Amino acid sequence: MNAQQIKIMLDLQDGMNTKVNADWKAQGYEWYRAIWVECAELLDHYGWKWWKKQSPDTEQVALELIDIWHFGLSILLQSGAKPELIVAQIQSDLVIETDESDFRLDLEKFVAATLNDRQFHIGLFGRLMAGIGMSFEQLYRGYVGKNVLNFFRQDHGYKDGSYRKHWHDGREDNEHLVEAVLSLDTTKVEFKDELYAALKVRYSK
Repeated sequence: MNAQQIKIMLDLQDGMNTKVNADWKAQGYEWYRAIWVECAELLDHYGWKWWKKQSPDTEQVALELIDIWHFGLSILLQSGAKPELIVAQIQSDLVIETDESDFRLDLEKFVAATLNDRQFHIGLFGRLMAGIGMSFEQLYRGYVGKNVLNFFRQDHGYKDGSYRKHWHDGREDNEHLVEAVLSLDTTKVEFKDELYAALKVRYSK
């Protein structure tokens, strides 16, 4: 687990939160509430209704986990701990393995812990990643991609309504994002900047 990649994610999260509110750490936002609501949406994608046939949509579950990671990083940053200590904590606690065969039970443990102390339980999050076969590299790629796209939207008129979600070929920005990510080397420190530049080229066509 690359310390530099964790630091990049923390910097991106702080940057996005600051873009929304420069004094965000003092606002007391209920990040934990955003986490459990996302967990409920995630469970719908995974399936829980015994009265109808359902099969897990692991791609959507992975996207929801990436959203939860945004909120989790916000909790860790809001604590006031130094970034290097948060990096070390994530490296120590994010163990991507589980001994639970039912993903839904791991999810409920994660939600219960979140509601109990309103903190981000990195170890329990790692169990959820393991439950759908998600690697740290997939989390990093997905997180940085979503974050860079959010920045890109903000910079191109998302707030005033001038942003075009469907680009030159009629496809949504999310589809362009996936293609752009696959064309780049995610291990490079410049990955986030190269991704932003690639989106800019595609958007301006």
